[in-house]
Formats: sequence, structure tokens, C-alpha cells
Amino acid sequence: MRKLPVVLVAAILFSAGNLFANDSKTTDPKEALAIQISHLLEDNSFIVKDHELTAKVVFTLNNHKEIVVISVDTEDEVLERFVKSRLNYQTVELASIEEGKMYSVPVRITG
Repeated sequence: MRKLPVVLVAAILFSAGNLFANDSKTTDPKEALAIQISHLLEDNSFIVKDHELTAKVVFTLNNHKEIVVISVDTEDEVLERFVKSRLNYQTVELASIEEGKMYSVPVRITG
């Protein structure tokens, strides 16, 4: 009978811990950036046959939470222009940003 309150308190603490662990504000900013970038690059008109187009995008964020593309490492010039035009100076939603920090995101477009 004495163990029941201890077990109940432990269960409540465990449940509260899970609620705070699933808080959307504590998600990884890199993951949030990658998701937002994938949405910005959707609805493209690339026709890819037999292979995929890949690029490594290096960018930073300015004080207005805008993406500033530094480089797009790819062999496909059309893909490079597309990525730059879609991402440059697009605002992202993040709780906190580190202005000037360099980020790198791989981009892959398949057919």
C-alpha cells in the first residue's frame, strides 16, 4: 500500500518528462532548416532520367532569418541556378538563429 503513491508519482514524472521531450521548440534547428529547404525546393520542373541530380548547398542565415547561399557544389549548372534562385533571401522560421553560422545541406533530385 505504501508503494502505490511512489509508483503514481514516478508515473506522473515520467509522463511529464515525455511531454517536455516532445516539445516542438526543442527540435534540432538543422533538421528544421532541412525540412523548410525541402519545401522551398518542391514543385520543380526537372526531368531526370536514369540518374539523380545532387548538390551540396552551403549557406548562412542573416539577422532577418533569411538564407544567404554561399555555394552550390554540383556539376549541373541548371540545378545550381535553380537552387540559388529558390533559396537566396527566403525567410525561415526558427526559434533562435546563429547569424553568420555556416550550414551545409545535401540536395538530391530524382526522377
